[in-house]
Amino acid sequence: MQALLRPAPLLAALLVALTSLLWSGSADAITAPELRGQRAVQEITADMHGLDLKEKEFLKADLREIDLSGTDLRGAVINTSQLQGADLRNADLSDLVGFASRFDGADLRGANFTNAMLMQSRFADARIDGADFTNAVLDLPQQKSLCSRADGSNPVTGVSTRESLGCRP
Repeated sequence: MQALLRPAPLLAALLVALTSLLWSGSADAITAPELRGQRAVQEITADMHGLDLKEKEFLKADLREIDLSGTDLRGAVINTSQLQGADLRNADLSDLVGFASRFDGADLRGANFTNAMLMQSRFADARIDGADFTNAVLDLPQQKSLCSRADGSNPVTGVSTRESLGCRP
C-alpha cells in the first residue's frame, strides 16, 4: 500500500509545475478590468491623433479635450469615461463598448460608431455631421436628440448619419 502512495507527491508537484507554466503568460486574463484599464490610462497624452488603439481599455478615463482624430479604436472599451470636448473626427470606433461615457461637446464628425455599444452615454452638443451609427446601441432619448441635429454622410462608409441613426423623415 505504501508504494501506491509515494507517486502522489510527485503527481502533485507535476500538476503545480504544469499549472504555473500554462498560467505564466496570461496574467492579463486574470487581472481585474480596472487594473488593466489603469495601464491604458497611463498611455494618454494630449495628442493621440491617428494612433492604433484597437481593443485598448480606458475605464473611467479622463479623455476630455484629447485629440483622438483619425484614431483606430475598433473594439476598444471606454466605459464610464469622460470625452467632453474630445476630437474624434474620422476616428474608427466600430465595435466600441462605451457604457455610461460622456461625449458632450465632442467633435464626432466623420466618426464610425458601427456596432458600438453606447448605452447610458451622453452626446449633448456633440458635432455629429457625417458620423455613422449603423447598428449602434443607444438609449432612445439620446438617439432622438442625435436625430434632431444629424446631417451629412460618413466619408468612409458613405452612410447617411440620419439613416444610420434610424431617424424619421
